[in-house]
Amino acid sequence: MRKALVVGIDYYEEIKNLFGCVNDAYSVKSVLERNSDGTKNFDVKLETATGSDNAISKKELKNEIIELFKDKLDIALFYFSGHGYIESTGGYLLTSDCKDGDDGLSMNELLHIVNDSPSRNKLIILDSCHSGVMGKTSPKEDKSMLAEGITILTASSENQYALEEEGSGVFTSLFVDAMNGSASNLVGDITPGSIYAHIDQSLGLWEQRPVFKTNVTNFTTLRKVQAPIHLEDLRKITTLFNSKGEEFQLDPSFEPESDNPNKENTAKFALLQKYNRINLVIPIDAPHMWHAAMNSKSCKLTILGEHYWNLVKKNRI
Repeated sequence: MRKALVVGIDYYEEIKNLFGCVNDAYSVKSVLERNSDGTKNFDVKLETATGSDNAISKKELKNEIIELFKDKLDIALFYFSGHGYIESTGGYLLTSDCKDGDDGLSMNELLHIVNDSPSRNKLIILDSCHSGVMGKTSPKEDKSMLAEGITILTASSENQYALEEEGSGVFTSLFVDAMNGSASNLVGDITPGSIYAHIDQSLGLWEQRPVFKTNVTNFTTLRKVQAPIHLEDLRKITTLFNSKGEEFQLDPSFEPESDNPNKENTAKFALLQKYNRINLVIPIDAPHMWHAAMNSKSCKLTILGEHYWNLVKKNRI
């Protein structure tokens, strides 16, 4: 079972309203609900505050979080987009009824709820200012107290603001992009680690810096997307290369447009070209695979290719 609570708060009674959090929440809900092939993924509950008629109070948010994490699930995921606040005692997620900041939901209290959850995997995703303090015992100590199975992904460090561009949070836009396939591996799996890598790479050192904290023995798949290569074709990598360091010798008979193509060889070459397009194979002493074949050069596995060769050899995929 996979459940997610997605919260976006634009409306605040006493402090400055926001404008992109609700849109971000809808985007996250949409990308979580189903895998790219349409199969069911997360059972998502969406809570948004756009005005006084649907304001979200601290008590309501806390109760929803308790409800999410109380059950023994495969994955329990909490996403929050809204104001954040930090002071010497810790960080807070601000709800519609907050007036100051320290009257919001304490991140320490949130962590306590999540640490006590019986769910196998717990994921907290925060797109709010100062959210990087989540998980720390206090802003003054560089220590995190995460129970096994917890992963935290935040928009910015504890001293930074979470930025918006064109009505959407920068962090959430990158998160949704990652979930739509930009953070996929070659079998179509998207994990918290690959999402963080995508976001981290997309933001420069002068921009807000995402924070990633985890205590897991292995990453879980958050979403499945269409893989860039069929699994059956990927598994043939060990039949073309008997060892990781082996070079595959080519000649003009592998190229369909040559004077004397060989049907068996052209089929192998078509697969090698697929590997080349996804950075598993590179030609040796030739600019392109076509030149390698026509000039009787060879090709070899890249480091990534060797990695997937190992996975296939060990029957991991």
